[in-house]
Amino acid sequence: MKSQQQVNQDGTKRTLSNRHVQMIAIGGTIGTGLFLGSGSSISKAGPSIILVYMIIGAFFFLMMRAIGEMLYEDPDQHTFVAFITKYIGERAGNFAGWSYWIGLVFLAMAELTAIATYIKFWFPQANTSLIEVLFLILLTSLNLIAARIFAEAEFWFAMIKIIAIISMIITGIILIFTGFKAPDGNYATFGNVFKGFQMFPHGIATFVASFPMVFFAFQGMEFISITIGETKEPRKVLKKAINETIYRILIFYIGAMVIIMSITPWQTINPGQSPFVEVFALAGLPAAATVINFVVLTSAASALNSAIFSAGRHFYQLAEESHSPVFRHFDKISKTGVPARGILASAALMLIAPIISLVPQIGSAFVFVTSVSSDMYIIVYALAVYSHRKYKLSQDYLADGFKMPFYKFTSPATLAFFGLIFVSLFFNKTSLLPALGAIVWTVLFNLFGWFKSRRAKGTVS
Repeated sequence: MKSQQQVNQDGTKRTLSNRHVQMIAIGGTIGTGLFLGSGSSISKAGPSIILVYMIIGAFFFLMMRAIGEMLYEDPDQHTFVAFITKYIGERAGNFAGWSYWIGLVFLAMAELTAIATYIKFWFPQANTSLIEVLFLILLTSLNLIAARIFAEAEFWFAMIKIIAIISMIITGIILIFTGFKAPDGNYATFGNVFKGFQMFPHGIATFVASFPMVFFAFQGMEFISITIGETKEPRKVLKKAINETIYRILIFYIGAMVIIMSITPWQTINPGQSPFVEVFALAGLPAAATVINFVVLTSAASALNSAIFSAGRHFYQLAEESHSPVFRHFDKISKTGVPARGILASAALMLIAPIISLVPQIGSAFVFVTSVSSDMYIIVYALAVYSHRKYKLSQDYLADGFKMPFYKFTSPATLAFFGLIFVSLFFNKTSLLPALGAIVWTVLFNLFGWFKSRRAKGTVS
């Protein structure tokens, strides 16, 4: 006999299971940064990149434990931004909400562009804009049907990525233990990882510049928190998802990196080529490029799927918190238990991507704005950790809850870490202007909010 479906007060339904939440978290974090960008990461930092992944993974885990502690106390929230509003204030929550939502929309647009590129690997004559529109319609439709349908699609998207990583690791281990010799004369051995080891092979500035690259590879882990409001047994799933996901992600990332550097000495890795393609090609798989293209296509589709899901719920949250009558039309839940109007409003803005494809001249501006929105995530993450500090001092504090470990030390350390990551953006020419753009957005948004509140009080004419 089926258990009765849980329905929240606002009409959303708790249909997601632990396996859905685990895969959504893994799928949201593991993407093209590993399959295509790992060669570039290794070429910049060498074996030290493993240390970078471990450090950043540890701080993402602490951030998730901070968010998790607040969610454990109040699992009915649809987004972690709600806690920023609750514990820091409406203006901070408004800033975080709009910044995060805009970031998700631009992330989705970037993934649409990537999807078209991957499809054109097989069909070079296909119309780019048409591909983008079709994928957007397909995944938006999945999100409108029910949260469970989105989660099921995301489960299988993530499964494809995991199978690809495990296959590459197993293939690499076989090559290592059979003493495989590459055409360039190098033998596959674990010793390649630390052969000629240098902590900063290209200088400390290049090493520091690798931190933001890895940081952005971990972006998406917070999607766990966005699914909890629609998850069965939220407190039980929350603990399991946060504690287990970080270990699995680190194993996949670090395991893949170790195997790649064992097969191909890190000094000779081509930053412009996917190391996954190279490993499979060395193993005698002629269709390696085709297989990896399929995997990165599913990665992009997975990221787009998650961005639509998350953007719809953030827009719903913004509409709920807004005092404007215009937004009252968007704080509704459909009969299928999803914020359909929020999803459709977000998807409508994502249609800008096909327009950009038709006007190449604005492509560089799009890349810039996408980079700015990514940089704003660092500020939003920091606000989430700071709101946790405020939660600790509030009447809501649950003494026997799912606590952030060693809070007195780890909380300020995490905040300092986010500050250092933002500072590190200024060490890289490509991230310098977007970082400045994120600062300008933050200042202008809050100045506008301050002016608006003063005007409402009648202190500004």
